[in-house]
Amino acid sequence: MPHKLEVWLRGSLPDIPPLLQPIAHALLQAQEEVAEIMQDFSEEKLWKQPAGIASVGFHLQHLTGVIDRLFTYARGESLSPIQLQALAAEGKENNEIIIKDLLGAFDKQIVLALAQLKTVDAQTLTEVREVGRGKIPSTVIGLLVHAAEHTTRHLGQLLVTAKAVKLSID
Repeated sequence: MPHKLEVWLRGSLPDIPPLLQPIAHALLQAQEEVAEIMQDFSEEKLWKQPAGIASVGFHLQHLTGVIDRLFTYARGESLSPIQLQALAAEGKENNEIIIKDLLGAFDKQIVLALAQLKTVDAQTLTEVREVGRGKIPSTVIGLLVHAAEHTTRHLGQLLVTAKAVKLSID
């Protein structure tokens, strides 16, 4: 298979404001890489924690959750009880959760994030938004950039953890 260009090298995405293109590119790149990493990953290794590090299951939940939460704050909204419940459940071993469902939730969150990026008015990017119960000040652009940055950070951790788990012998 010929080498595929990274998303950011494939050109602008339609309807995404120019200043938000890097955010959209990062999220789409993460989506592609998560799908690749998780190909043929064993369900029984989803919650393994080599050397006590966070499990693959945690990273998949967190990737979805962090985008959801940060994009919620960027809209100027507080987290809902459902979002808080999902946050509390991140990383808790649950053998009823399967990889297909985690990947589906992540893909859905990417679609929602891209749809939101299409609606962002560039004039609002520096508007203050509050984060969390402490109402820590940020900005629309700060939250959106952090969503992309945090996603790529956990993508890297997911990659290393998945490789470590695949290589481990139980």
